[in-house]
Amino acid sequence: MSAPEIDDAAAAAAFRRLIGHLRHRTDAQNVDLMGLAGFCRNCLADWVSEASGGAMDRETARHAVYGMPYSEWKKAHQAEATPEQLRRMEESVAKNAASHA
Repeated sequence: MSAPEIDDAAAAAAFRRLIGHLRHRTDAQNVDLMGLAGFCRNCLADWVSEASGGAMDRETARHAVYGMPYSEWKKAHQAEATPEQLRRMEESVAKNAASHA
């Protein structure tokens, strides 16, 4: 049985809620999101940029996702990644490549 389709209005509302949640949870580091789920805020911004058909460049999409310029968010909220976080991220990203083969 195939999964039910999510209509565009519901998908957009859920995406906006996800963005709001990630803006609120600045303690959730991108490297940890990558290590657990294989995507982060930057990935979401890249997907938004790609989906915009050229209407939104990468930096503008990051501003939309972060709610501020990425450089400001990074300065205010991003901690230095530990070797363990980087190892988990690398393992997780490898799973992404395998799923797209």
